[in-house]
Amino acid sequence: MLKQIKKLGLLSAAVTTLAMATAPAHAGKTLDAIKARGQVICGVNVGLAGFSGADSNGVWTGLDVDVCKAIAAAVLGDATKVKWVPLNAQQRFTALQSGEVDILSRNTTFSLTRDASLGLHMTAVTYYDGQGFMVPVKGKVTSAKQLKNATVCVQSGTTTEKNLTDYSRANNLGMKPVVFEKLEAVNAAYFSGRCQAYTTDASGLASIRNKEATKPTDHLILPELISKEPLGPMVRRGDDEWFAITKWVVYGLIEAEEYGVTQANVEAMAKDSKDPVVGRLTGSGEDTGKLLGLEKDWLVKAVKAVGNYGEIFERNVGPKTALALPRGANAQWNKGGQMYAFPVR
Repeated sequence: MLKQIKKLGLLSAAVTTLAMATAPAHAGKTLDAIKARGQVICGVNVGLAGFSGADSNGVWTGLDVDVCKAIAAAVLGDATKVKWVPLNAQQRFTALQSGEVDILSRNTTFSLTRDASLGLHMTAVTYYDGQGFMVPVKGKVTSAKQLKNATVCVQSGTTTEKNLTDYSRANNLGMKPVVFEKLEAVNAAYFSGRCQAYTTDASGLASIRNKEATKPTDHLILPELISKEPLGPMVRRGDDEWFAITKWVVYGLIEAEEYGVTQANVEAMAKDSKDPVVGRLTGSGEDTGKLLGLEKDWLVKAVKAVGNYGEIFERNVGPKTALALPRGANAQWNKGGQMYAFPVR
């Protein structure tokens, strides 16, 4: 009798586990609020060419911007249903913690301290970066190791400031940080000659050089990267459903590139492809959307709106743009890079 009870208990547990594994997701309070207002509220950089910026008509573009557009398309079926909230480095975490924004998609580095102490969730990496230095060409500096006792412009409230101090101390360089709260002040100080070098993420340096320099070729980004800066969107803790949606939209865009699903062919592939992976990505084979509380074609809508990850990269920061950034670490995992999506299955 005891053995039969144990068997029944194990069978009941297995059935419960299976049911939980296939049950549709609850919407979650963030998704409910988004659907009620008809907008995703996205915190972005006040202006970083290639990643986020608004033109004279108030139209926002950039890699970080496209991530929010993809999420809006997946959730609301319309990539234009986004309210943009420009945030500086000091404002960004408070804005997310307080509920002012639903998601922070603002060239923000994932780190243990941020993950463990801010009440926020890091989601998925959208750009693998590293901190670098920019110097005037006329100074004839070709390596960061030549910046002994140099004044270096840096923004406060970022991982950049601490990385600079660590690098200077480790290499006995005696660098002198010149710290500013606002990015505009850092830019002005460097380009006016107040600092001998400028440090931030290498992608940021390329953006600033392109946007702010009178003559970009007068400034050199040194070859050394002194840190790991995995950048990506963040959300508040306490809403697992929204956390899942955010990271899986990013993974979906990355896996779409891996399997050749593009902005131009996504609808045709949903209709015609016999590949089971493509069937899961497009919802034509398996309905993965129900597990996220979304429609089965959630990823079709996202890719149709902004393209796959590779298209987003090439359009905003790639070799044919003014920033001319190589794919490098941001190439697909099977092409020498680190972009590796968890399987959409």
